[in-house]
Amino acid sequence: MPRILVTNDDGVYAPGLFALKQALESLGEVVVFAPDRNWSAAGHTKTMHKPLRVEEVTLEDGSPALTTNGAPSDCVALSVLGLVEAPIDLVVAGINMGANLGYDITYSGTVAGAMEGVINGIPSIAVSQEVVAGENVDFSVAADVARHVAALVLQYGLPKDTFLNVNCPARPHRIPPEVVVTRLGRRVYRDVLIRREDPRGKPYYWFGGDPPTGIVEPGTDIGALARGQVSVTPITMDMTHYRFLADLRTWPLNFTSGEANKA
Repeated sequence: MPRILVTNDDGVYAPGLFALKQALESLGEVVVFAPDRNWSAAGHTKTMHKPLRVEEVTLEDGSPALTTNGAPSDCVALSVLGLVEAPIDLVVAGINMGANLGYDITYSGTVAGAMEGVINGIPSIAVSQEVVAGENVDFSVAADVARHVAALVLQYGLPKDTFLNVNCPARPHRIPPEVVVTRLGRRVYRDVLIRREDPRGKPYYWFGGDPPTGIVEPGTDIGALARGQVSVTPITMDMTHYRFLADLRTWPLNFTSGEANKA
């Protein structure tokens, strides 16, 4: 049976992770290794400045899981480096509480877990669930989608340096939902810097503002969710802007000593 590593960035006791773990158990042996706290928006972090602690905990169904004080990417790295018996055939990160669309992938700890899997040569998937303020979050549809996509990845594999970013709408326009292949859309952030002072009068800061939105365009992950569809976006770790290479080569990038200061 394939061995599937499950991680997330919402913490080891998050309901989305538990729903994902249960859904994937029909495909193989599921090993859960997730952070001991919330690491949302942690990005692709690698802990180098402090020791990592690992403990075994028990999930609500009585099954064991591993947890660490590190980030989601640390969970995958620790697993690959020997804390989970090899081989690991698939990494699935999620189910995240909130969509990871467009530029979100650069911030997301969930996506970072999938990235770390790819870096270590393991097919990987990130799964996220759109959330509507004031509504209860139901992970059942996203769990079904995750199982279906995971089964396909185990069957067909993925290209080198590529993982899948899966986003499920809060209100699917049909059940089972329509699944479409998409490209990344363009997120619109409305961050606001909030300045406050502590009791000693020293300033500190929060990032605030309205939740991000996005530009609804056909063929994008943002457009798919707006239509109640599940988006599946192939992401490559090679972020080279190939179309710009030729233009960049025309720039006078070489210079002699002293010329850089004149520029």
